[in-house]
Amino acid sequence: MNYIEKIYADKAVGVRISVFTGSGGTTEYQAMFTVLDGTAMFSQQLEHIQEAYEEVVKSELLTDAVPLFRRYFLSDAANQSDLVMVWECENSFCALSIVEQAPLNGSKVAMWTWFRTKALVDTHKNGLLLASHNGYTHCWLGGAHNRASNSEYQTRLLLNDYIMQLTEGMCRLSENCIRTWFFVQNIDVNYSGVVRARKDVFVTQGLTEKTHYIASTGIEGRHADPSILVQMDAYSIKGIQSEQVRFLYAPTHLNPTYEYGVTFERGTVVQYGDCRQLFISGTASIDNRGEIVHKGDIVKQTERMLENISVLLAEGGATMQDVSQAIVYLRDIGDYGNVQKIFKERGFNFPYLLVHAPVCRPGWLIEMECIALVADNETSFLPL
Repeated sequence: MNYIEKIYADKAVGVRISVFTGSGGTTEYQAMFTVLDGTAMFSQQLEHIQEAYEEVVKSELLTDAVPLFRRYFLSDAANQSDLVMVWECENSFCALSIVEQAPLNGSKVAMWTWFRTKALVDTHKNGLLLASHNGYTHCWLGGAHNRASNSEYQTRLLLNDYIMQLTEGMCRLSENCIRTWFFVQNIDVNYSGVVRARKDVFVTQGLTEKTHYIASTGIEGRHADPSILVQMDAYSIKGIQSEQVRFLYAPTHLNPTYEYGVTFERGTVVQYGDCRQLFISGTASIDNRGEIVHKGDIVKQTERMLENISVLLAEGGATMQDVSQAIVYLRDIGDYGNVQKIFKERGFNFPYLLVHAPVCRPGWLIEMECIALVADNETSFLPL
């Protein structure tokens, strides 16, 4: 894994990029764009992000690199989403996610984009972005939502629609879906509906504690429309064999999620011929009994969270030096300085972003998710 850290747009935007090239020839980039001057108007900050993005594409990426998934993190989605869409509609399409999760450095917008080379990209009529290479079709869904009456019904409809989308593409939720994200408005009130709906729908798809679940993050996040209580992003892979997917548990540090009533995997590893890709779910300061560790102490919770993630990564044969991208969610904006200090002291140079987004249990002050890539040589599978 190689990392690039530079400043673009006339010193207005800091960009961190991870670069991984497998022996199969595919290069994957994860790029995080952060505005450095939080005093500028939103329109100016967005313009700087866009300028930096164009500079990065021209100067840092291979010419055949294409964007596959992009997420904007906004401070005020109701007043900012339309301006984002103006630019997005004028540029090459990729799966798009827009969520109100304010960047904690005081700016109004940040952006994460996932790029890959050698991919034949298409958009399916069912709303998925498809990227095909080496016998796999990678399927991204961004910003799915509906206006059903409550969070439970919205989640049921989101999942059932996604199951139909996958079925049209000859895929199944249980066999092909690798990762989901649920963004929940007022999570302290509405997350219980998400949990009920997900559990019920999963049973219909053969996803139970005796089979497996899906790596996921369920976190606070708002849509521009206040009637939308839940948004969903998802990633699936067509052409994957069951032997290529395994799940991470870290039983010395974490318990199975079903023991406290939720249904997701702590982490998922996808084995390719030339690498392993790890998807670590939203992970907090929790022990193997499902209890919150270090209540009220952001420093110790951050340290325990990082320990938990390190153990999950190690189970998949990776370390923090293999992380390609991370997002860190904080309940209290006042904790930003302490967390940022810890990350700097640890010397993390992978692309990461700290945003304001309460976790699904009030006692958890911080949560982190990440993706990692490790070179490998498994000749029984096709390369990435």
